[in-house]
Amino acid sequence: MRTDNAQRVQKHRAELRANGLRPVQIWVPDTRQATFSEECKRQSLMLRSDPQEVETLTWLEQAADTEGWQ
Repeated sequence: MRTDNAQRVQKHRAELRANGLRPVQIWVPDTRQATFSEECKRQSLMLRSDPQEVETLTWLEQAADTEGWQ
C-alpha cells in the first residue's frame, strides 16, 4: 500500500510527464568531499596559462551583463 506522500509524488510526476517532461538523473562531483577544493585548485592551476582558457575568460568578461551588481 502506498503512503499519501508516495501517491502525491506519483501524481506530480504523472502531471509533469503529461506536460511533456521526462525525468533525468545526473551525477555531479560531491562538493562535500575533503579533496574537492584541492582538485578544483589543481585543475585551475593547469589552465592558468592555457591560451584558449584566457581567450574564453576574456570573452566572458566582455559579454557579461554586470550592470547593477555590487
